[in-house]
Amino acid sequence: MYEAEAQGIAEYRQRLKELRSCLNVDGVGREIDIVEKVMSEHGFWDDTESAQKVVKKLKALKSVVGAPDELNREIEDAAVLIEMAAEEADESLTDEIAGHMELVRKKLERLELNSLFMDPRDTRTAIVNFHPGAGGTESCDWAEMLYRMFTRFCETREFDVEVLDYQGAEEAGLKSASLRVSGPYAYGTLKSEEGVHRLVRISPFDSAARRHTSFSAIEVMAEVDDSIAIEIREDDIKLDVFRSSGAGGQKVNKTSSAVRLTHLPTGIVVACQIERSQHRNRETAMNMLRAKLYDIEVKRQEAELSALREGQQDVAWGSQIRSYVLHPYQMIKDHRTGAETGNVARVLDGELDLFVESYLKWNLERRSRAARAASAKE
Repeated sequence: MYEAEAQGIAEYRQRLKELRSCLNVDGVGREIDIVEKVMSEHGFWDDTESAQKVVKKLKALKSVVGAPDELNREIEDAAVLIEMAAEEADESLTDEIAGHMELVRKKLERLELNSLFMDPRDTRTAIVNFHPGAGGTESCDWAEMLYRMFTRFCETREFDVEVLDYQGAEEAGLKSASLRVSGPYAYGTLKSEEGVHRLVRISPFDSAARRHTSFSAIEVMAEVDDSIAIEIREDDIKLDVFRSSGAGGQKVNKTSSAVRLTHLPTGIVVACQIERSQHRNRETAMNMLRAKLYDIEVKRQEAELSALREGQQDVAWGSQIRSYVLHPYQMIKDHRTGAETGNVARVLDGELDLFVESYLKWNLERRSRAARAASAKE
């Protein structure tokens, strides 16, 4: 009795052992010791902003170590339960054991997914921008739907989401929005959503109830830390200040604290209106601009995009990464990986795991093929 479950536990132990090696748990543990030593130094909290960054880094590092340790405890708990049930031939524990095994399986698969984060940027905080395509109200409404889908997904992953900029459209939806998302593997998890998203539906804004196709783009960038030098000349920046249009209190809306920066050599525009201080908004906007420029350079070096203008493809036909069809049938399909589902409502409500996981596996295979091709040429 329970032989299959015991074999399953042995398999889970072996998979976890391999994962600890892939995730470099021991190396991360040593890095945690270094960070904690820095935090214990006198005057660490004198610079509150820098200290908070170190605290966030420590939290992310501990999550890498904590998850395997927690899973190991759960595997051992399940093993004890199985051993006890087998010795006493107690069939009443069958359902409880099955529940334990299913929980362990799901957590193990999530950890295995983390091992696919090969890009050094994957552990960084993500800056995410939403841009409606051509199409007026219909496209702005679609951008708002994507914004909701994205933020709901971040909630399920327990990521911290900070709204940097939000510009509502006149009739419905949004004209533009920017978020900062932090948490374990934030950029690595969210980068699968970068690109043009296509929606086909019966438009709620068309009195004739005709079918419309809309496009909106999501842009995902890794926040640049102090270890990466991105030179931006003051002469290359145009600064505009304006009143915040979103929520934030009476003072925010009545003072010109919001900031818009235009990088003249590239035409890149970034905006921030979340803070009451114009200085803080400018600082955040500069970080967004640095992330944007770094993202463009990385993509140029990797030759991942054939055409690059402000880090995006045209928000139109032929450039979409994913299609969301609500009429005449219901289907969502990712054109890069081939992943698809008919459960449209759950995806639009933030259930993106299928597409995130399939992208990570697809991207790993793509990188492997490129490496093999480069090796063959040599």
